[in-house]
Amino acid sequence: MPSFSPVTVDALVETVRDRALMLPGRAIVAVDGADAADPLGFAETIAERIRTRGRACATVSLHDYVRPASLRLEFGRDEMSYRTAWFDYAGLNREVLQALREHGRWLPALWNESIDRSARAATISATPDTILLVAGPMLLDRGLTFDLSVELRLSEGALRRADVEPFIVAALLRHRRDARQEPDILVAWDHRDRPALHARDPRPS
Repeated sequence: MPSFSPVTVDALVETVRDRALMLPGRAIVAVDGADAADPLGFAETIAERIRTRGRACATVSLHDYVRPASLRLEFGRDEMSYRTAWFDYAGLNREVLQALREHGRWLPALWNESIDRSARAATISATPDTILLVAGPMLLDRGLTFDLSVELRLSEGALRRADVEPFIVAALLRHRRDARQEPDILVAWDHRDRPALHARDPRPS
């Protein structure tokens, strides 16, 4: 079990911001967390702090890379579907991670979840030092290569208190049990006003 140290929200944000700013060139940061943890909101806060330091930064939501309803709901709303068919991790890898690193651009959205149609988004060109923060559930252990990873971890009790659907809770917990990839920064996030932090040392350059 990792050991955690209490930290203020502002100190947590500064820790993630500073670790992201240490990354050279174009870089991609994962903010992994259940929807109930609001990883996108956290990522947007980090992105704003990074931009105030003069570096280009943007966020990408995994929910803009959801698979069409005909595919993700083909076998119903259950644990297996949520873990394996709900999100287009391959599309995220192709249109965001690989596109940024190999071509200097990225696609901010692939599928519009609310209307279940193509997002018809235009690609965005990156500066030489753009940082992208990718936010959403179960990003780690998907074969995706991130330069820095943050996990906003909710306990099973916190997930259930947040009224997360039982099949999603089961999927999240199963993915967590099976995952072999550890985040660089692990945050105990049950109480957002009182987070606790477990961070590995920055990787040597």
